[in-house]
Amino acid sequence: MGKLTACKAAIAGPGKHEDGAGLRLVVSRTGSKKWVLRYTIEGKRREMGLGGFPDVSLGEARDKATEHRKQAKAGVDPIEARAQAQAETEKMPTFTTCAAQYIREHRHGWRNIRHARTWPRSLKTYAAPIIGSKPVDKIDTEDVLAILKPIWISKTETAKRVQGRVENILDYAAAHGYRDQTNPARWRGHLDQLLPRPSRIKQSIHYPAMPYEDLPAFMVELAGNPGVPSLALQFLILTVTRTSETLKARWEEIDLEARTWTIPESRMKSGREHRVPLSDAVLDILEALPRIHGNLYLFPGMRQGRPLSNMALLQLMRGMGYGVNCERGNYVPHGFRSSFRDWSGEVSSFPRNVAEMALAYVIENKVEAAYRRGDLFAKRAWMMQAWAEFVTKTPVTSLPTAERTQTGD
Repeated sequence: MGKLTACKAAIAGPGKHEDGAGLRLVVSRTGSKKWVLRYTIEGKRREMGLGGFPDVSLGEARDKATEHRKQAKAGVDPIEARAQAQAETEKMPTFTTCAAQYIREHRHGWRNIRHARTWPRSLKTYAAPIIGSKPVDKIDTEDVLAILKPIWISKTETAKRVQGRVENILDYAAAHGYRDQTNPARWRGHLDQLLPRPSRIKQSIHYPAMPYEDLPAFMVELAGNPGVPSLALQFLILTVTRTSETLKARWEEIDLEARTWTIPESRMKSGREHRVPLSDAVLDILEALPRIHGNLYLFPGMRQGRPLSNMALLQLMRGMGYGVNCERGNYVPHGFRSSFRDWSGEVSSFPRNVAEMALAYVIENKVEAAYRRGDLFAKRAWMMQAWAEFVTKTPVTSLPTAERTQTGD
């Protein structure tokens, strides 16, 4: 009888069907089929299972048989060698296990508590489906590229963070002896040769912004719209903060006497604490806000102990005819920061860096960031008062003496 063919293997009936050189296909009475390799080691006859058919094809079974016959010829029992390799694999942690260990051991050293949330979330979303269950010593460059390539252009900032986190975890694995020191997720000298630099492909998001000349009339209309969402939007415009920073503002962050709102680093995109000087108009809004027992937020929502939802301000503007595809303009709340930036550059006489500090921009230039130690609070207090007077069309006033004499800039 000649060697098996794929067709013969597929139609083989119950019994043992030889392929030659010790490889046979064993078919049970129920029709299940498995590959068996017979070999001799130290004078003893042994049989080794190579997997079931058709999951293991004829060609794959022959390749495995050839490999194991070579082991036996060299004096290595293939069954014992396979058991040892399996035991070592089971001892080797997966990427998910290593990631959990890394996060657990480092999270207490993270100054920004947002990392404790974003690290597991980003790794679960992007890395786990590709390498989560893979032994950490088996992860290679192709695995890393499979994670990054689908999002490198469309979600560049997220992709760069994921790359850095995978790199840290693989370095951690190497430090614990789980893999060698070669890190397939390393950017410098490795991935930077395989992927375009983020700075060359990162696309800025330009939010539709209302022209600053239209803001005074808009503020009048907004003031005539009663309710917490209206007060929240006025507060956002006057403080030039982001939507999440405004909606999650707490009373404990407000110092009325010092006319200061201190946003903790955990809620800032820059990861740094941000002090916002409060203009007269903002103080008026704070005085008008309701205080609800058990709710720590300036702008309480419908749910107990929670702030307004992220959609509250968008819905308010849509109701006024503003928003995507709306008749009065496609302006959105975040765009008022751009309105302020245009006003500061075209109308006001305040320096550019004062406006950028008011917007809490992240300073990309590390040298400039190192020299800019202060937060220009006193200058920003004057600027925010001028901005408030512009958008509310109130007479120009002087700031309290405490603001004018404040130092540290």
